[in-house]
Amino acid sequence: MLSRVRTDPPEYGPEREQLGAYLDYQRETVLLKADGLTAEQLARTVPPSSLTLAGLLNHLAFVEDFWFRVTFLGLPPDELWAGVDWEADPDFEFRTAVGCTPEELRERYRATCARSRQVVAEAASLDQLSVSRSRRTGNHRDLRWILLHLIEETARHAGHADLLREAIDGTTGD
Repeated sequence: MLSRVRTDPPEYGPEREQLGAYLDYQRETVLLKADGLTAEQLARTVPPSSLTLAGLLNHLAFVEDFWFRVTFLGLPPDELWAGVDWEADPDFEFRTAVGCTPEELRERYRATCARSRQVVAEAASLDQLSVSRSRRTGNHRDLRWILLHLIEETARHAGHADLLREAIDGTTGD
């Protein structure tokens, strides 16, 4: 039985708070889907896909770090991702996740999300532009765009996690 509790986003309020609450809701959904599972269960695939809940948790930790710290603030990546040759190993975070304990994966994701929340809280405004530019367009992105992108990315993977969890042990629900 799942034990985590999510808080519904507010129905009104400042934009930064609402965007953050929607992202937190999706983050909590992903953690909820991984709650109470063993390392073997987190590493289980549902053919023909090679996707795992472990891989999703690790990927989302990487994505949070990449967008908020690396792209927005211009900081180097967390030591977990530093030195990875993404061209040679584009699925590094998915592949290496199965070697982590469930607690390590959950804590990694929680800690990265906490750092991301701090970045958002300390930003001057949602209009503040990223230090790094898009490789595709050459443009900077504002914090609002990054938050919206992370809501979309996390929600998409929460849907994947929902399907994986159901296949693992039959657990369904929000």
